[in-house]
Amino acid sequence: MDTKVLKDAAFAEIESNRKKIIDLGHSVFNEPEEGFCEHQTAQKVETIFKDWGIQTQSGLAITGVKGYLKGAGDGPRIALLAELDALFNPDHPKANKENGLVHACGHFAQLAGLIGAGFGLKKIIDKLPGMVVLFAVPAEEFVNIEFRQKLKEKGNITYFGGKQELVRLGALDDVDLVLMQHAQSDIAGNSAFISGGSNGFVGKAVRFLGRAAHAGVAPFKGINALNAFHIALASIHAQRETFRDEDAVRVHMILTKGGDAVNVVPGEVRVEMYVRAKTIEAMKEINAKVDRALRAGAMAIGAKVEITNTAGYLPILGDERLTNCWIKNAGAILGEENVHYMDAWGGSTDMGDLTHLMPGIHPFVGSFSGDLHSKDFELSDEEMAFITSAKILAATVIDLLANDAREARSIIDHFQPKLEKKEYLKLLDSLSYQQLFEEK
Repeated sequence: MDTKVLKDAAFAEIESNRKKIIDLGHSVFNEPEEGFCEHQTAQKVETIFKDWGIQTQSGLAITGVKGYLKGAGDGPRIALLAELDALFNPDHPKANKENGLVHACGHFAQLAGLIGAGFGLKKIIDKLPGMVVLFAVPAEEFVNIEFRQKLKEKGNITYFGGKQELVRLGALDDVDLVLMQHAQSDIAGNSAFISGGSNGFVGKAVRFLGRAAHAGVAPFKGINALNAFHIALASIHAQRETFRDEDAVRVHMILTKGGDAVNVVPGEVRVEMYVRAKTIEAMKEINAKVDRALRAGAMAIGAKVEITNTAGYLPILGDERLTNCWIKNAGAILGEENVHYMDAWGGSTDMGDLTHLMPGIHPFVGSFSGDLHSKDFELSDEEMAFITSAKILAATVIDLLANDAREARSIIDHFQPKLEKKEYLKLLDSLSYQQLFEEK
C-alpha cells in the first residue's frame, strides 16, 4: 500500500484520539514520579495497552511497560521509547508541593507522543511487516545516587539508568532499532532538531571523612572534612585548562551534606558529581584527574576520602540513515525550514548506550520554553508536543516498514555495533568501582 495512504490513515486516527493523547500528557505532568518509582505513570500506560488488547509486559526494570503492535508478517522490530520519570526541582512553580518533583525535562510529552503514535500505527499495522514495540522506560534522569545505591544493595537493580537495566535484563533483546524524541526549548514552536551527538558521563558519590570536634572550644582536635572538599574543588578547577575543547568536558557537583551542626567541625561531607565528556576515552581520562584532585584534598587536610564511581551514560552515536528517514518525515510535516541541526549536545542520556548496540536516534522536538531542568521550563505548544510529534514518529515508522521494510532492513544490515552486549556490560562494570584513600 502507498505510504501516503498509510500515513493519512495513521494521522486521521491520531486526530480522532487527540483528547485522549492530550489528557494523558497532562495527567502524567500532574503526577510526577522519581526514577524507578514511576508506578502511577507506568499504570497509565499499561491501562492503555490493555484497553487496546495488545500483548503487554510490565514491571521491567521495576516500572518499564512494553506493548507489542504485531505486523502482517516477519520483519524488523522497531522500538519507540518514551521515559517515565520526572526530576527534583522544588523551585519550579508547578513542582509537586510534597516532594519537589516536576516534569521539567518534557518526559510527559514523550509519553503522550508515544501513545499518539501508537494509536496511529495500531490502525495500519496489519498493512506492514515486522513489529512496533511501544516501550515506556524508567529512570532516565541519573539523580539521587544514594537512593539508587540502596536499590542496588538490595539487589533490585544493578545499573542506575533505566535503559542500562533493560539491556542487562534482556528486555531489548527482541528489538532491532530504536527511536525516541526528546523535548527541546532552544527554538520554540513548530520546530525539530537533530544533534551531532552528546556527552557521556561517569557518576560519582564522594565522602570526605574527617574528625568532628567542638568548633569553638577545640577545633584543633578536629579534621575538617569540608575543608578537604574545598581544596579538592580548587584542585578540580585547576585541572580545567587541561581539558581539550573537542572533548566537551563538564565536571559539576552538588554538596549533599556539609556537616552536622555549625558549632561542630564537619566530620563527614558528601558530594554527588558528574564527569562528562564526548568520548568514552575522554570520560576515563578526566575521571582519573578528578579522582586525583579528590585524593589531594583529603591528603592536604589529613582526612579520608571514599570515592564511589558509577557507570553513567555513553555518548549518543546516531545512525545516519535512520536520522535521514526521520528528517524527511519531520520536514514533510513541519516544513524543511523548521528542521534544524545542532552541534553535539552537552547533556547525557542512556539512549546513548543503546546507540552503541543497535541503530538508534534521539532527535528533539520544540514546543517548550525556558531551559531544560530549570524553574522556567514549560509547555508552550500543546499541539506540537502531543499531536505533531506523534505524527512524526508514526510517519517515520511507516517509511521504515513500508515496501517489505526495505529501509529498516537496509539500516540494520549496514549497522556495525560499537559494542556487543557482553562488551557493553563489561564496560559498565569497569566504570563502577569504589576506592578509599587515607594518608598513612
